[in-house]
Amino acid sequence: MKLNAIIVEDEKISRDILRNYIGKYCLNVNLVAEADNIEDAYKLIQKHTLDLVFLDVEMPFGNAFDLLEKVENRTFETVFVTAYDHYAIEALNNHASYYLLKPISIDQLIKAVHIVTQIKEKEHKLQDQILTPKVKSAEGKITIPQQNGFEVIAISDIVFCKADDNYTEIHLANSKKLVSKTLKYFEKILSEYTFARIHKSYLVNVNAIVKYKKGKGGSVVVSNGKEILVSASQKSNLLSYFK
Repeated sequence: MKLNAIIVEDEKISRDILRNYIGKYCLNVNLVAEADNIEDAYKLIQKHTLDLVFLDVEMPFGNAFDLLEKVENRTFETVFVTAYDHYAIEALNNHASYYLLKPISIDQLIKAVHIVTQIKEKEHKLQDQILTPKVKSAEGKITIPQQNGFEVIAISDIVFCKADDNYTEIHLANSKKLVSKTLKYFEKILSEYTFARIHKSYLVNVNAIVKYKKGKGGSVVVSNGKEILVSASQKSNLLSYFK
């Protein structure tokens, strides 16, 4: 698939090299524009529908992280291109798809674009569609402790689980149960079924997902109508459940 991309780099020679490499070795990348500073880059992001931003870290009037902080709903992937390796952890915390060190390795550039292409192909298939899980089975039951005994719940009836400090809210189609167990506990006991951790506070029954909306992490709509944000770090885990 084609990836609409921009280069954000203040050094002309570095822009020229990257542009030439992309044109020769990454034929599915469509470079729509370039910027040499943060302000112009932000305007381009607002103007274009982008899949990928090649982003230098140190630039005039701010750095790459200042730019990413300004973008409220990032739908593009980011490949950092920098001469400095000490930004790698911060780039990881900003959910970079890849981190390229200058001078640019052609093999590494090709690999970075391949990774982004795979991410975007999955998003394209899943965006705003009813999803088909790879594994449909969620058979089984769990017990919910109560003061005078316990309640039996069919696992297939669970839509999602939400963390509430040391408690967990178990959400069913039309009701919820509060249980004095952590979300991590339920993640462990439901691990053999079709439940995906999509956020630090949410464990979702994959079979209850009816829609995925794109974004850096995106969000899912479940069968009871609730929309739940997907953290960027958990997006690949979620997508792994679908064809």
